[in-house]
Amino acid sequence: MLARAQALISESALRGNLTALARRAQTRLLLPVKANAYGHDLETVARLAAQHPDVWGFGVAVPREAAALAALKLGKPVLLLTPPTPEEVGPLADLGVRLPVASLAEADALPAYARAHLKVDTGMNRLGARPEEAVQVGLRLAERGLLEGAYTHFATADEPDLSFSREQFARFQGVLAALPPVLAHAANGGGILSFGPLPGLSLARPGLAAYGFAPAHLRQVAPLTPVMTLRARVTHVHPVHPGESVSYGGLWRAAHETTVATVGIGYADGYPRGATGQAQVLVRGERRPVLGRICMDQCMVDVTGLDVQVGDWVEVWGRDELTVTEVAQWGGTVEYEVLTGLGTRVERVAEH
Repeated sequence: MLARAQALISESALRGNLTALARRAQTRLLLPVKANAYGHDLETVARLAAQHPDVWGFGVAVPREAAALAALKLGKPVLLLTPPTPEEVGPLADLGVRLPVASLAEADALPAYARAHLKVDTGMNRLGARPEEAVQVGLRLAERGLLEGAYTHFATADEPDLSFSREQFARFQGVLAALPPVLAHAANGGGILSFGPLPGLSLARPGLAAYGFAPAHLRQVAPLTPVMTLRARVTHVHPVHPGESVSYGGLWRAAHETTVATVGIGYADGYPRGATGQAQVLVRGERRPVLGRICMDQCMVDVTGLDVQVGDWVEVWGRDELTVTEVAQWGGTVEYEVLTGLGTRVERVAEH
């Protein structure tokens, strides 16, 4: 069956982003591939990234992602970034998954063959041990021979004011100073781009930046290219006469004879319904408006004057002319939400 929509994943763009970020951080990378690799497909991205010399390993958010990565046998470490349940600790350790630890009870519950990364809360107030507790937990893990790494997370490193991020890093450095040498990591994409190399860190964790996106004020810091191009097929072409409306609610009405293409992508696939009334797509290289309300499975596009046939591809977002940043703005959200919301009906295809 022909795919109605495809996400083309560029190996060269991903490779270039990883190289640029590793150079900027002057460390190896722990690449987050959580949320289906930010919508890009976990297996596709992991297989491509595992070949990159600057990638130390992968970060995931839930045990199922860790198990899926372990099953690929890529020869790279996998770190679970959020706490497992007590019942999940043993099976994950059996798979070689690195486990986050933030309490003495968690440290004592680990099997003797586990490898742990101490999670330090330096101000995000989401997960982890506060610095004074983290030192105790880290020393307990070290006594047991289980401490491989330590990490924290910047809350505001993608913003122009870096004062709070500097406070966080100082707290983290205080913890590291009280521990034996470990694989230390703190810098997310914003941290890498804002700070460059940070003393004492041996890994960096570029999330959205690895997939080609940076805050506006940091876009010139490193050469990043969006990894995904999303395209969808034309499924129907038809005329709409003056005075007729298109889609639910009759939000758009034709002022003149219009040729309309129905395109096989909608909000069930991750194309934001909130972009209704603003969205555009690329048809044969031209920007054309999406007409009326975006539907669950499809949307309608003005293709008047263009030679468009059923089966043709329409670019929904790409790397240059129309990126997911613009689509997210139309939908009143951010790139993270649009990319991670890309549905399973969208076929992922690796491009060389």
